[in-house]
Amino acid sequence: MKEILQRLQGTRVLVVGDLMVDRYQWGEVDRISPEAPVPVVKLLGEELRLGGAANVAHNLTVLGCAVQLCGLVGADPLAKEALRLLEAMGVGHRGVIADADRPTTEKTRIMANNQQMLRSDRESAAPPGPEISGKLMAFLRKAGRFDGVIVSDYGKGVISERVMAALVETVRKSGKKIVVDPKGLPFDKYRGATCLTPNENEAAAAARSPISGEEDALRAARALMGELSLEFLCMTRGKRGVLAVTPKEHRFLAARAHEVFDVTGAGDTFVAAFGAAFFAGEPFFESVTLANVAAGIVVGRVGTATVLPEEILSATEGLPKFFTAAGIEALARRLHEQKKRIVFTNGCFDLLHAGHIQYLQESRKLGDVLIIGLNSDASVRRLKGPNRPVLQEEDRARLLGALAGVDYVVVFEEDDPLELIRKICPDVLTKGADYTLEGVVGGDLVKKWGGEVRLIPLAENRSTSGLIEKIAKAKRR
Repeated sequence: MKEILQRLQGTRVLVVGDLMVDRYQWGEVDRISPEAPVPVVKLLGEELRLGGAANVAHNLTVLGCAVQLCGLVGADPLAKEALRLLEAMGVGHRGVIADADRPTTEKTRIMANNQQMLRSDRESAAPPGPEISGKLMAFLRKAGRFDGVIVSDYGKGVISERVMAALVETVRKSGKKIVVDPKGLPFDKYRGATCLTPNENEAAAAARSPISGEEDALRAARALMGELSLEFLCMTRGKRGVLAVTPKEHRFLAARAHEVFDVTGAGDTFVAAFGAAFFAGEPFFESVTLANVAAGIVVGRVGTATVLPEEILSATEGLPKFFTAAGIEALARRLHEQKKRIVFTNGCFDLLHAGHIQYLQESRKLGDVLIIGLNSDASVRRLKGPNRPVLQEEDRARLLGALAGVDYVVVFEEDDPLELIRKICPDVLTKGADYTLEGVVGGDLVKKWGGEVRLIPLAENRSTSGLIEKIAKAKRR
């Protein structure tokens, strides 16, 4: 998987489809309206994210691809904000065309107490007029060289039969691949694409065949492949995983989600990860495996989200919370963008005991995300002596990662976590109360950028050294 992820870097992808802006309004509910039996949401904040084809493009850039986006926005203030967000993400937007006859597609979600209370849509699903269609076609003819094309069709008018036919013809002539995430019936306009990635309900409707089990799913997939002249098909089946089909072979892949919190944008992440690997030259089933892992991570988050290569690698190695020092910086940047309050602490955590648990639980209460900096084996030996650690770093990381209150674990090689703190820029830095505020490494840095340093009371008679001494005495007896 590490080699696959490395090969994605620089893969050139053209994304064509319906660009959206997701507006998240966050708040809390503590009463019911006297006007109607509905909750009153007290709004506390707002965040804009890009959805639809733009979310596909964002997922691709995070995986290291070079991306160009083609789609439509309105001639309105929200369009300017969308272009600004694309610029910040590193997504090329030469193919994003303003259409004065439509608004920029906007989906507003009101969230409270970790639940979506209401969604309102502002959009036009009408196909663009002749002038705008002509501009889309002109861009696609001159878009340049790409390793592959992803079509993200949300049924908002961009992917007309004419545009889709032109894309298939152009991409096929170049010998490249075109992957489609479809929407709406019939699927006829997608005929000639390389691969489709419908969900199970979409596939059942398009094949006009209900799906209740694996045999039904495979039958529907084969029917669609024959009818639409497809080379491959991926059917996402929610908690039942993914069905991947070629003309001669098929595989059912189990779902990889550890927890499902919000499925918004999961299809975007799936098609982006699959397309990136597929266009980079990876075999079909390996590409589907990568996409399945990526989608399993993203459903554990609220709203449209992206997945870092480090997260995919950690999940496939059985350490879903484990990051390297190189990968944690990008993760922390994303968490800060999402306005998450990051708590950071560090230590050896050798022979995990009740004192450690209490300390970490108290640290987690101080923010939204807890990141642990874990001393490497070599670092522990320099600090504690040649007989430590008792447990190697992978085992210590696994134990910490198994705790519900721990969000991420990152191993560092240095004697202190100063460089790691610079990368993460935590809002809160915690240490045990056996330290002084002045003696906490990195404390001055955290205070300089407006953060705080907190000392956590330690449980009495709970220490790794005490455990080791007790074991040694028992052995001597």
